[in-house]
Amino acid sequence: MLVLLPPSEGKAASGSGAPLKAEDLSLPGLAEARAAVFTELVELCLGEEDRAREVLGLSEGLRGEVAKNAELPTAAARPAGEIYTGVLYDALDLAGLDGAARARAERSLLVFSGLWGAVRITDRIPSYRCSMGVKLPGLGALGAYWRAPMAEALPAEAGDGPVLDLRSSAYATAWRPKGEVAGRTATVRVLHAQMVDGVEKRSVVSHFNKATKGRLVRDLLRAGAEPASPAELVVALRDLGYVVEGEAPAKAGKAWALDVVVTEIH
Repeated sequence: MLVLLPPSEGKAASGSGAPLKAEDLSLPGLAEARAAVFTELVELCLGEEDRAREVLGLSEGLRGEVAKNAELPTAAARPAGEIYTGVLYDALDLAGLDGAARARAERSLLVFSGLWGAVRITDRIPSYRCSMGVKLPGLGALGAYWRAPMAEALPAEAGDGPVLDLRSSAYATAWRPKGEVAGRTATVRVLHAQMVDGVEKRSVVSHFNKATKGRLVRDLLRAGAEPASPAELVVALRDLGYVVEGEAPAKAGKAWALDVVVTEIH
């Protein structure tokens, strides 16, 4: 199973160590596209700071992120699983997984990125700031820029098993599974169910959506779940105690749309 994750806006510091070796990153088919984004981002951030901050959509309080991007060529790198932080990754708690679950995470997790396209959690990268929603002056909107190289590289990564797509909408624009791969893909929406005047009301959660998705992936990894299809994924999640609603799409080549319903949010 391939699990598609969004990155986190906030990231851990790069720490100390050797700088990025781009040739060592997974998905070598993305190398040329990565180099182009990397070069333009660094050049942008070496230039006029306010302009760079405007392009990157950074507030005054995040001005330091421009300087951090300017230093990317020489910045220390560490595994992506340590760089990405935030609600989803706190709930996923990669560092707390046992050896077998960690090995499954390394095989199955793929984190999307405005700068790298997509990386495995073992790929060593520096801390950076560049969301998929950024529109670079030369390359344009990154969501659109990544579509062609992703369409070439990602189907092979999907293999012949299910694809669990937990990306946010901005990162989903970079690659939308098509055809046979789409038919093996399941997206997940987290709904909060509560009783209001004797009637069940459901609402989409935001912060807790991320936490639930992180716990969901962690539980699958720890359980050693190896579903061969979206239908088996639904069974696996239900076996783990999740309330999952959804069924096979009416048309072939369409992704499954699953709702995970929670009554408590934390």
